[in-house]
Amino acid sequence: MNAPGASLAPELQRYAALDQRLLAAVKGIRILSTVAWPASLEDRMIEAYARGQFTLPEINYQPPNLSAERTELAAIEAEASYDDPIGEYLSRTAESWRIAAEMLEAVGTRGVTAPSIVLYGRPGDAIPGSDRSNLDAARYFVELSDELGSDLLLDDVDVCITPEELRAELSKTLDAFFGEPIIAVEVDPELTAKAAAGSTRIRLRGGATRFSDYDRHQLLAHEALVHSLTALNGRAQPLLGSLGRTSPRVTATQEGLAVFAELMSGAIDIARLKRISLRILAIDMALSGADFVEVYRFFSGCGQSPADSFHSAQRVFRGVPLTGGAAFAKDNVYLSGLLAVHTFFRWALKQRRLDVLRHLFAGKLALHDVISLQPYFDSGVIAPPRWLPPWMQHVHGLAGKLAFSLFVNRIHMGKVQAEELSLSL
Repeated sequence: MNAPGASLAPELQRYAALDQRLLAAVKGIRILSTVAWPASLEDRMIEAYARGQFTLPEINYQPPNLSAERTELAAIEAEASYDDPIGEYLSRTAESWRIAAEMLEAVGTRGVTAPSIVLYGRPGDAIPGSDRSNLDAARYFVELSDELGSDLLLDDVDVCITPEELRAELSKTLDAFFGEPIIAVEVDPELTAKAAAGSTRIRLRGGATRFSDYDRHQLLAHEALVHSLTALNGRAQPLLGSLGRTSPRVTATQEGLAVFAELMSGAIDIARLKRISLRILAIDMALSGADFVEVYRFFSGCGQSPADSFHSAQRVFRGVPLTGGAAFAKDNVYLSGLLAVHTFFRWALKQRRLDVLRHLFAGKLALHDVISLQPYFDSGVIAPPRWLPPWMQHVHGLAGKLAFSLFVNRIHMGKVQAEELSLSL
């Protein structure tokens, strides 16, 4: 088998070689596992917190030595340059991995905060195309959820699906979708998140965890048919194998696309929007000085169970001191990414560019990449996606949803009067 790029023009061969160096350099950089907490510690602390016994958890991190990786990534960044869209992609990607390496070497200290904000943003960042911030959006969804909560019937109150049952169901569904058993679904008792997806494996949190119907739909739409699907498409790329791995710089787009998939699939509910919004408010609290117990109490006061409150607070304080003034900012990307991706889809429809929307699934790309790399999609150097989520396979249905939202957003709700609406019908 020939090496990637062996039959390509010299400049593309150079990029292919840099891409392989990039993949080798980042092989040992494991962001979430480096900042993760032991599940056994979480279980003990959740029991204590449920009894009202509040003490700060003691986490012992093992900072990695990534100096060699940082040196190599800086070299790749410089050699790739910004003279060509692929060179720009490689430079930006190498830079983000280098910043991530610096962040991980500071694990357990406040030094994690600044690079995590560079990579994932800050709650107060402005929303593209708006004078509002991510924090404003988070407050809006929380307030809306609270206002509607007493009037909505919760159709997912039965949280009764065991991890083993969900594993069997997801495995059957994914084997049918991909036509073969490409993705293994496993139960992991040490996993702190409800689920985590790679290109060939999806892990579900084990133990006493139970899942709802909404969880099941969300995991399929979010983890399997975006995260795993884009990874598989990226791994099949003939030139840029790095498109099969989520670099820090594409996290916002990838998570935003995954939540957008929930929205398009009907797999998201107002409670889900509230949960991801509360995490942004909690990051802002932690950055402003709130400690772990205060953030836990914030989640608890918003109606979350002791276990969910602990897990939510834990996400905010991964890798940083628990005494306040520091945060791991990754959860900022879910809402900001959703808003950016939604805007991008509407822009693409307005410009009659549905082709760029399909290209989003060709690998682990940022929104910027889909536009800048367009010449290489056109030439075939970057392959189109082999798989698309079901909601993207029906372009007319997608266009209908987007066209409707594109028009109705011109209606200014501040000018709408109930009496006027009732008389018009």
